Amino acid sequence: MKKIYSVSVENRSGVLCKVAGLFSRRCFNIDSLAVGETDDPTISCMTIVSSGSQATLEQIEKQLNKKLDIIKVRTFEEVQSISRELMLMKVKYNKTNRREIMEICDAMKADIVDMSKSYMIIQICDRPERINSMIEMFQSISVVEVARTGTLALTKCSETEQ
Repeated sequence: MKKIYSVSVENRSGVLCKVAGLFSRRCFNIDSLAVGETDDPTISCMTIVSSGSQATLEQIEKQLNKKLDIIKVRTFEEVQSISRELMLMKVKYNKTNRREIMEICDAMKADIVDMSKSYMIIQICDRPERINSMIEMFQSISVVEVARTGTLALTKCSETEQ
């Protein structure tokens, strides 16, 4: 079972280390971690995706709420959210596979953002499962390097929001 934690924290040095330490000490798994400043420069938002049993996921939330640097913890399931991940992939290409790469990019709505005589960098921003699908499609092509951001997520819009 997976759960997404949207954690508002004070934007200062050492906070990320404290949160990561909490997960490490308790042997909780972090599937994905993304951190960025919010519209308020004194607050950062950590989006943490973790997996485990129901009891483990509840314990994570309780432990996060105990930390002094944490302002607010919101949790939600993947189905309650809109989530995206950014990936850059460098591939080696040649005359025989260039067309195939371009067709995959077109089908996946990915962009070729840089190119040389024998390499190209592809960018895609999509749901994590579509990112994984794209990586699988490129297994037969020479993938040189992959960089992923980790999941960013917000709860779906609702007219009852405050």
